[in-house]
Amino acid sequence: MSATVQIVVDTLFARVKSGAYSFEARLPSERALAAEMRVARNTVREALDVLESRGVIRRRAGSGSFVTWRPGAQPHLSAETVAGETSPLDHLVVRGVLEPEIVRLAVVNMSPRKISDLAGLVTELDATGSDVDAFIALEDRFLMQIAEGTGNALLASCYRLAVDTAAQGAHTELRRRALTPKRIEEARKRYAVLHAAIAARDVAQAVEFVKLNLIEEQALLLQDG
Repeated sequence: MSATVQIVVDTLFARVKSGAYSFEARLPSERALAAEMRVARNTVREALDVLESRGVIRRRAGSGSFVTWRPGAQPHLSAETVAGETSPLDHLVVRGVLEPEIVRLAVVNMSPRKISDLAGLVTELDATGSDVDAFIALEDRFLMQIAEGTGNALLASCYRLAVDTAAQGAHTELRRRALTPKRIEEARKRYAVLHAAIAARDVAQAVEFVKLNLIEEQALLLQDG
């Protein structure tokens, strides 16, 4: 889904939630919405497809689109759905809740083989150079490897949702803009330090490192904002 489609989805769903488009109300036509939001009709059509797939609206041939979402109901939970409701700061807060515990459990439970695999990802991260997309993909793999190393499938699944959410729409664009060559190099060094702490089975150092890393990322986010 493109960033423009995501914006249309978010705008329309916000109107539904606020009651501007009440239950069973007919939405304006695609043409009218496109003109109002200054986007192409196919962009509006794609956004309506997304809303219909999430149970927010129902489209009737020849009649238009009608609201089926009621207050208190939740659309189908997916990374795309959550991404539309999650700000970058919200995402960082969730990471602050999950990552210290994930790292603590990973230090205790990761097998030597998984720790060795993690070292391989550190090497691959070093080889990405200034390729932002390659770095983001490997960064996500690195973090998920740690989450899976906890041995707790539910915790890993929760973290998977957080990682997948960050990969959606505007989140990805924000990550790309933030990852200057200097910041990529700094991040590579941080992940090498984290791997060393996990390999040494040093719970206190690994957890403290993650907390400091999150504080630094929050400062960068507020600075960029």
